[in-house]
Amino acid sequence: MATPSTAFQLSGLALRLVRADLLSRDNAEQLQQTAIQKSRSFFTQVAHSKTIPTDQLSWAASEEFGLPLLDVSAIDLEQAPVGLVADGLIEKHNVLPLYKRGTKLFLAISDPTDRRALEDVKFHTGLGVEPILVDQDQLAVAIERAREANDSTYSDLVGDEEGLEDIDISSDDDETKAEEGIVEQIDTPIVRFVNKMLLDAIKKSASDIHIEPYEKKLRVRFRVDGVLHELASPPVNLAARIAARVKILSRLDIAERRVPQDGRMKLRLSRNRSIDFRVSTLPTLYGEKTVIRLLDGSGAKLGLENLGFEPFQREFYLEAIKRPYGMILVTGPTGSGKTVSLYTALDMLNKPERNICTVEDPVEINVAGINQVNINERANLTFASALRAFLRQDPDVIMVGEIRDLETADIAIKASQTGHLVLSTLHTNDAPSTLTRLLNMGVAPFNIASAVHLIMAQRLVRRLCDACKQLLDIPEKALLASGFEEHEIDDVQMYGPVGCDGCTEGYRGRVAVFQVMPVSEQMGNIIMEGGTEHDIENMAKMEGAVSLRSAGLLKVKKGLTSLEEVERVTNL
Repeated sequence: MATPSTAFQLSGLALRLVRADLLSRDNAEQLQQTAIQKSRSFFTQVAHSKTIPTDQLSWAASEEFGLPLLDVSAIDLEQAPVGLVADGLIEKHNVLPLYKRGTKLFLAISDPTDRRALEDVKFHTGLGVEPILVDQDQLAVAIERAREANDSTYSDLVGDEEGLEDIDISSDDDETKAEEGIVEQIDTPIVRFVNKMLLDAIKKSASDIHIEPYEKKLRVRFRVDGVLHELASPPVNLAARIAARVKILSRLDIAERRVPQDGRMKLRLSRNRSIDFRVSTLPTLYGEKTVIRLLDGSGAKLGLENLGFEPFQREFYLEAIKRPYGMILVTGPTGSGKTVSLYTALDMLNKPERNICTVEDPVEINVAGINQVNINERANLTFASALRAFLRQDPDVIMVGEIRDLETADIAIKASQTGHLVLSTLHTNDAPSTLTRLLNMGVAPFNIASAVHLIMAQRLVRRLCDACKQLLDIPEKALLASGFEEHEIDDVQMYGPVGCDGCTEGYRGRVAVFQVMPVSEQMGNIIMEGGTEHDIENMAKMEGAVSLRSAGLLKVKKGLTSLEEVERVTNL
């Protein structure tokens, strides 16, 4: 009777090992009883006892549980997404992520009965986990190889710079916190890498940082002077950790990888200067793409003389902002410097005797003395509802981040007609087309004619590096085709980019190109009479306004930028 009882007590793996003559029945029974006493799995107890070679144990487990058995030495661990799983989980459960396909993570394990390991990894990554069996000794070597590869990668990424982990970076509300279990995913080298990336972006005067995961590559690009440049290509297995670090700093949900998120953080450079960052994450096919926009508040104090106005344009601009009421519109594509132009005007108007209110999506530059509001559509705080509230707050100057619809346009125009100076933006190609856009939105022509006092279209062109720019000899035919008049050609000295250690591809910084168009009484009559955009443009030229291309050519004649750069941004 003893023998059937003993056979009944053996597990499926134990019976397989006995039948394969890898264990005696007595040994199998003793190992199983010991495993029960020590609260271990039978597989772990056999491996710990070293009764049979680990490769034979793994073979038997593969046959018993129907799992593929992999020779992990054939895997390129530099491509393994190690960053998806915290170091603590890897060490605790003796597992290693091998590769990721869609929402599935293929995980190397040595014990096929360890369901807790699979559940923990699934919970922390939010991915489905597919186990792949690997010999225990091979897996230990592979984990060490992966750790060494990561350590080498971190060293290459951040170099020998000291103090990178001590930089004062915080969330926008200065209360950066992380839940238990999340912090362990972000080790010191990743902290150093993110800090170095932010500092490098500031040093290079970048406006945006793009962190983009692909199947076999992680790309980091900086937008410098309006153009994206690839700066680094860390191993793709670091993508999840880098994204997690940025999300922790900007107070985003680190466990949510399925929907876009937006947040903010701040880096304090000194006692008197800090840089705000706007963070946006986007789920892509191979992970979360992260874009970080640098919001340097010093841009608000750039100064009128540094914006790039021609003398006659400056006079138009000053005359408009000195008026007690009316509307000023700034147009141009995203990234054309509209916000800086508006905040330069607000900085000039920011006096104790004035009440200034702004509503933006989101607020990009924080300025003391100005009441700034972020729109929140979920709470029904839109541009239109904020404008209505402003009118009950006794404002002198109102700035609306963007006029997107007829309701916002109507309220803004009525505000400008009732004793308030209103500044706003629109997305149009040039100044004359802005009036047509307002008409197409449904704004009455007489309201446009009476309310809008100035329209300013702008672009940003890269400024030639003074240290390395070179004089060019361009044929007259090409100059005429680009927009120069015949009488100007003899006086044109054209420069082009070269490139040196102090610039980026021959350019350093940017300068704005403006089309400043006052809306005169004659132009108002054209609008009232149903005139076309072409009629408005002709009247603007007669009154001294120049087109964006002509304004850009003035910058070329002064040697500030190149002809190809003007053609790039004003090719309407």
